[in-house]
Amino acid sequence: MERKTKIHAEDGKQDLTITREFDLPVALLFRAYTEAGIVEQWMGTKVLKLENKQHGGYQFETSDPQGSVLFKAHGTIHDVVPDQKIVRTFEMDSAGFDAQLEFIDFEQLSPGTSKLTMHIIYRSPAHREQQLKLPFAYGINMAHDQLQNIVNKLK
Repeated sequence: MERKTKIHAEDGKQDLTITREFDLPVALLFRAYTEAGIVEQWMGTKVLKLENKQHGGYQFETSDPQGSVLFKAHGTIHDVVPDQKIVRTFEMDSAGFDAQLEFIDFEQLSPGTSKLTMHIIYRSPAHREQQLKLPFAYGINMAHDQLQNIVNKLK
């Protein structure tokens, strides 16, 4: 199966770019990143906090059926321009990775299609390589496929 979300990572660099085109209006794609109820559905995680404003923050947490926490992440939101961009940090708790800086851009391609571009900057090339050794590409593709399917229902 072809992966629709593309990851461009040049050797020796400390950043990467993720792109994906969606069959969604840009306003719906933006909502998928800024409305807690939608984020919970496509990411499969609980949103503990989501403050979409300058100097806001967010917290996500995923637990197993017994209540043990499997994944926890948080960050600071530095800038939000509706239907255009989000600038934020992202840090996984207890993962041993430093925080990363994410520039998330939303672009309208046509009235019913849009493009997501994420430029992610890591502390070092080694940190980025550690992240890429995880099932990163598979996970982001699976999440974006879920986003497309769930948000389609909101059209």
